[in-house]
Amino acid sequence: MHDPTPQASSPVPTQGTPWLESSLERLFFRARWLCAPLYLGLTAGLLVILVKFFQTVWTLVRHSYTLEFDDVFVGILDMIDLVLLANLLLIVMFAGYENFVSKLDVRNHRDFPDWIGHVTFGDIKIKLMASIVAMSAIHVLADFIRVNEISSRTLAWSVGIHLAFVVSGLMLAMMDRMMEPPARPAGSQTESGTH
Repeated sequence: MHDPTPQASSPVPTQGTPWLESSLERLFFRARWLCAPLYLGLTAGLLVILVKFFQTVWTLVRHSYTLEFDDVFVGILDMIDLVLLANLLLIVMFAGYENFVSKLDVRNHRDFPDWIGHVTFGDIKIKLMASIVAMSAIHVLADFIRVNEISSRTLAWSVGIHLAFVVSGLMLAMMDRMMEPPARPAGSQTESGTH
């Protein structure tokens, strides 16, 4: 028996416009793979962070007997800053690739992180801003530790920029919350089913 419904993979539609439209849509859909090399390129950023991290560790260890406590504290804050930056890169790489390019086919791996697949584009923006605020706070703390070595103007700019990041993060979180659809009451579905 002949199926009257047209096949989705039919290469020659009956009219010119649907063929052009479907060709453009397939092209746009395949164009998402142009982003894949960008996410791959972020691994170079991870390598740079790794090099800088161990460079900081080596500097701290090599001068551990001569460094003052404040200098050690600032060095450790720099290490934490680099770790936060590496985590941020991983979030953007994994969540961005899965949201915009393709699903990851490694879900059966025992080390597969649970958060991958649950991070939306809105979550990426919030996590990005939260990471920037955390890194900015680390820089402000480092400036306060070296308060005798920097000018009041530099310290004021550091605090002002950090507060700007905090306000921007709060506004971004509020806008994201306002754009969320309102939650339906728990009993609304069961009540509608009884009518």
